[in-house]
Amino acid sequence: MSDLVSPAELKRIADDIEAKKAREAFDLDQKRETERQKLHDAFFQREIHPEVNARVSAAVRRAAEAGQREILVVSFPSSWTTDRGRRINNSEADWPESLDGFAKRAYEYFVKELRPAGYKVRAEILNFPGGVPGDVGLYLSW
Repeated sequence: MSDLVSPAELKRIADDIEAKKAREAFDLDQKRETERQKLHDAFFQREIHPEVNARVSAAVRRAAEAGQREILVVSFPSSWTTDRGRRINNSEADWPESLDGFAKRAYEYFVKELRPAGYKVRAEILNFPGGVPGDVGLYLSW
């Protein structure tokens, strides 16, 4: 009878596996949170690239040659706006005031350089996870 695994041993095995899975899930959550924080920090610290005019020109030319009339310039979580995407979601005229970080700098570049050249910009909520605004997309059109 010594070859028979005891219920206590089976419970210990199952508990060990459950604890291991919980540790792995916790570690994965921590890793994801660290990555989210790195992306957030990078977004808020990012500056407009010195060669932005050449990059914009190349991107819009490629899009136009493909028959498109607009391009997605940048996307980011709505939680990175000052109102979690509310003004953008409601198409309020003052939606640019809710931008922050790189999105705000990109919009300021648009106002200074692209609007006078005839370009237009619009913002849109791209998805609604759990029924709430998710990612924001800023589109440049011509």
